[in-house]
Amino acid sequence: MNKIIRIIDANLNRGREGLRVVEDIIRFIIDDPDLSLQIKSARHEIIDIAKQLPISDDDLLSARDSVGDVGIEIRSNSEDSRTSICQIAYANIRRAQESMRVLEELSKLYNADVALKFKKLRFKLYDIEKQVFSSLRKERGDI
Repeated sequence: MNKIIRIIDANLNRGREGLRVVEDIIRFIIDDPDLSLQIKSARHEIIDIAKQLPISDDDLLSARDSVGDVGIEIRSNSEDSRTSICQIAYANIRRAQESMRVLEELSKLYNADVALKFKKLRFKLYDIEKQVFSSLRKERGDI
């Protein structure tokens, strides 16, 4: 199970990190406190849901192997080149959505209720994505 925990750890980090980037864009560029709060709440919801798994923080850290990760050098062209804040926001909200899907699937090995919570959060992120891009379109002249 250690390798499964490693995947869970990576996706918990990926989801939180992706949402943090989007949260800062909305907070500091768009200046939308309500949407910032929604994104921040979703980021914290990841943590709250994960705590319901029978996996401790020590388990997550023990399973982590950042130095030995074979994917660390694998990059796509789009990762290295962003030309707008919109592209950065898009890439990061999608990163968070994808990580919720992975967490949903792997949580089924531990607790079906937790898996369902990650699924609900993923769908919440789809709605947040619409709001983010609506806000970015309104501000496009400034960014």
